This record gives sequence, C-alpha cells and structure tokens, in this order.
Amino acid sequence: MILKTDRLILRPWEDSDAPELFLYAKDPAIGPIAGWPPHKSVEESRQIIRQVFSAPETYAVVLKETGKPIGSIGLLLGSNCTIALPDEACELGFWIGVPYWGQGLIPEASRELIRHAFTTLGMREVWCTANLENANSLRVQEKLGFTFDHDIPQYYSELMNEIVSLRANRLLRADWENMRQEH
Repeated sequence: MILKTDRLILRPWEDSDAPELFLYAKDPAIGPIAGWPPHKSVEESRQIIRQVFSAPETYAVVLKETGKPIGSIGLLLGSNCTIALPDEACELGFWIGVPYWGQGLIPEASRELIRHAFTTLGMREVWCTANLENANSLRVQEKLGFTFDHDIPQYYSELMNEIVSLRANRLLRADWENMRQEH
C-alpha cells in the first residue's frame, strides 16, 4: 500500500533504500532514544529492511521532492506491540532523520497513518509509546491528540539491553473523529 500527504509518500521499504536508511539510522541522536542501536553499515540497514521493515503496515517516509526516504513510520499489530493491546488497537511508531526535525513531517505522516488505522484497518484505538527522555516524540504525540494513559517505569528494551522509562499514550477513534470535525 502507498499513502500520500502534501509533502510525503509513505511506501514499503525496498532493498535499494539501504544507503539512505543508513545515512540517518547511523546517527546516535535517533536510534537509542527510539529504542534501537545506531546502524553500523549499509548492509546492516539492508538486513533491517528485510527483517524488520518488511512487517505489515511499516512504511518508508519519502519526501515527494526527492523521492528518497528520510525516516520510518508504522503501525505495530498484535504481539509486535510494546504493550499488550486488544485486537482492535495498534501502536504507532516513527522516527525521522535529524536534518528533517522540526519541519512537521512526522506529524504529517502520522496523521495519514492514523487516518488509515481508523478508516481502513478499523482500529478503535491507536497507542504510542515513547521514552520519557524523548521530548520530541512526546510533543508530536500531544500535537496529534494522544492523551496520557500510563507510565512504564521499568521497561526492558531488548534491542538496547537496558531498562528505560516509557510513557504510553492513546488516541481513541471517537476523539480522533471529534478532532477532525473541529478542523
């Protein structure tokens, strides 16, 4: 599936995206705060595309003007979620390369993926978790209408092999529909 916004294309990752993925995913300002170690090579990025980014509902965030991926966004379903969720709920996850921070691109991509979750996939709730130290992600979630549900003070991050503190926020379909009517 391919989704589009004013400035972005959300499309499946391809092996040929590995150099662009590595360009941003090697940055230590991105991975660790999002719960994964920085990539060490283009080949590692290619393996991540094949093994992780091949999951259903996982998309490359591609700038329309360049045709190149600058981040990733996806909906985690079922047992892939950070927290246990019912079948009619999913978890939104995202990151974007540092040069693109502060341009509203992830909120733009997220709004489209949330729309997709509620209207196409029939979800009743979309959840989003973030490391409590990840102020940027928490701010994006707030802008999107997510509200606080609970903190997880001792979450074991398997990829980072460390204990972190997470915040779990959620957006109910009814609240999303109300927000859309207000705009």
